[in-house]
This record gives sequence, C-alpha cells and structure tokens, in this order.
Amino acid sequence: MEVVLAKTSGFCFGVRRAVETVYEQAEKAGEIYTYGPIIHNEEVVKDLEKKGVRVLGSKEELEALQSGSVIIRSHGVPKEIYELIEGKGLACIDATCPFVKRIHRIVERESANGCRIIIIGNDGHPEVEGIKGWSETPAAVVESQEQAQHFEAKKGEKLCIVSQTTFNYKKFQELVEIFRKKGYDIIVANTICNATEERQREATELAARADVMIVIGGTHSSNTRKLYELCQSECENTYYIQTLEDLQLELPNSVELVGITAGASTPNKIIEEVQNYVRINF
Repeated sequence: MEVVLAKTSGFCFGVRRAVETVYEQAEKAGEIYTYGPIIHNEEVVKDLEKKGVRVLGSKEELEALQSGSVIIRSHGVPKEIYELIEGKGLACIDATCPFVKRIHRIVERESANGCRIIIIGNDGHPEVEGIKGWSETPAAVVESQEQAQHFEAKKGEKLCIVSQTTFNYKKFQELVEIFRKKGYDIIVANTICNATEERQREATELAARADVMIVIGGTHSSNTRKLYELCQSECENTYYIQTLEDLQLELPNSVELVGITAGASTPNKIIEEVQNYVRINF
C-alpha cells in the first residue's frame, strides 16, 4: 500500500509567520495577548497558553485591558481594533497575513472611491469580519449562487468584488460570473491566496487517485473544511481529523493508495504523526 502526502500541506507562509511571531513574543517578559486565536488550530493555541499567551475573545475584553502587548491574528481585524489598541496605549504587534493585508488596502481604497464592496467568502469568519471592517460603506458577503442571484445593486452603483483568501477558486469564478451576467459595473480582485489554489488543486488530484483520503486540520478551519469537501467529491472514503487521536481507520486489503493533505493551520508534527502511523500500521 502506498501513502502519499500532498506536496502543499500544513502551515502556509502567513500562518507560519504569525505563529513564529507569537512564540518569539512569548519568550519575552510581560503580558502577551492575541486578539482571537492566532490561527484555527486548537493544539497550537493550547501550547501557546501554556507559555502564558492569553486569547482575547471579544472587543470588550480588549477594552478592559490596562497594559500588555496585543498580537493581531493571521486572519486580520477591522480597522477599529487597531484604533482601540492605539487609543489605550497598548503595544500592537501585527501578525496579519500579508495577503489579507492586501485585501484590506483594496477595500479601504475602493470603498473610499465610492464602490460597494462585495466579499465572496464565509460570513462570520474572522478574516471576512476583518475585511468588512476596512470598508467605508457597508460591505455585503456572498458565499452561494443563490445569494449572488438575489443580490441587487442600486442604479449606477459600482461594485468591487474581493475574496476570502481561502475560498474555493472554482466557486469564486462561478459567483463572479453571476455578477458579470447581471451587467453590473464591477472591479474584480481575485484575492484568493496562490498557496490556497495550489493546495486545493493538489488535494483534488490526489483524492481522485486515492482509495482513502485523510484531511488534517482544526475543526474551525475554513480552508481545511474546503479541502475536505473537495476531497470527498473525488474520494468517498475521506476522513477529516484534527489529530492522530481522531483517526479511526480500517483499511481493507484492496486499498492501494492512501492520500493525506492538511490545512494551512496544521503543524508539521501532527501531519508526520498521522503519516507515520498509517505507514507503520497498514
């Protein structure tokens, strides 16, 4: 039996940068906080908590701080959070993914120019909430064909369409096409991260060849959920796990290829544990 790990698996550039930033700060003296979990991986967050890094779960918790350093999560935050941190005189360490920061700049600029902002992504996701917070006018979030079909722009309104960095690329194109067919005056910025596109493509191709597919990532990870959906569409026997402990695997003798992929917030240690376990035990 062959076990194949997708080439693009585990930490992406933005996540690695954010995690390394927090670990570096944890070595220093003083109170260290992250505004929301630094990434969507419970194992990483638990390990950082052991090192004294506390997670701020809301704007109200941030407002209650009197001292310390606040690290901005990789998903980014609304503009008002930066202003609040500065206004309270707290140290701000920005670990926002550079690809997400690019979206903030686009949204801030185009909304100031009078465009209505359309964010293609998952409403309520921290990255999307952060993007919304950089628009000078109310932004709309669209994640389904039905929502796109029912969207109505005002007469003469210009639209600027951006995407959550981890959104499904094919689905993004489909939704943009719906807006184009409506004849709206639109600016389209494909802000899906290149690493996300590559990760999704590799996972889909591997799943199409595999008898069994294992997708590793946090339960709250949007990009891992999308990987799972893509893999499941190609391979019926697809498992979604967070750690090796979640893996309940029974493989018949007929299985020739087990594929493994992992979300952008999954540490290499967890990927290696799963990979080694499957190779040794099956």
